Amino acid sequence: MGIVTLVIVVAGWLFSLCLHEYAHARVAYAGGDHTVREKGYLSFNPLRYADPVYSIVMPMIFLLLGGIGLPGGAVYIETWRLRSPLWRTAVSLAGPAANLVTIPILAVTIRMLPPTLGCLRPGLAFLAWLEVMAVLFNLLPVPPLDGYGAIRPHLPRALATRLDRTGRWAIWGLFALLWFVDPVNVLFWRAVSALAGALGVPAGLAADGYHLLMSVIRP
Repeated sequence: MGIVTLVIVVAGWLFSLCLHEYAHARVAYAGGDHTVREKGYLSFNPLRYADPVYSIVMPMIFLLLGGIGLPGGAVYIETWRLRSPLWRTAVSLAGPAANLVTIPILAVTIRMLPPTLGCLRPGLAFLAWLEVMAVLFNLLPVPPLDGYGAIRPHLPRALATRLDRTGRWAIWGLFALLWFVDPVNVLFWRAVSALAGALGVPAGLAADGYHLLMSVIRP
């Protein structure tokens, strides 16, 4: 079952990353940035992204090394072409929204699988857990995450410029807080657990999926 889980999680996470970027691009196209079509973003081809390393490679490495679902880097949007600040906010929120929609779909799929396909359930449950983790992480208002992108158009220009400059360091500071400061770590994982449970993700199956994945990656 470990190999089955590995295939489900890796393939599903790759699809999720592509869906996230596609959602950004599709909303940007609707909001006035038609260059996303010329750049090839209105597809599920990860090689067409602005930065395949940060959009695909790094999230996959984090997944395989520690079972952590980090969101990918956003496609390059020419925000000045968007019709209003609200469209800029919508573009930023589109990626996490796309991930959020997949969670109840996965939860329903898990429940509807016949017993003969029970070996798929742990992988699907852990994939849903990764989606929850990525949604909550990506909505944190820290540059360069989408949560910050959603509020940035409504900040004073000088403040936004200063915050933009901190992006590279802010994200690593956030990692340090989440993984090394116990109260922050506990709060984050409680939020992930609560949202996963509310959306119907079986916690026990998700844990089984994680252990099966790690049994293959780190036997």
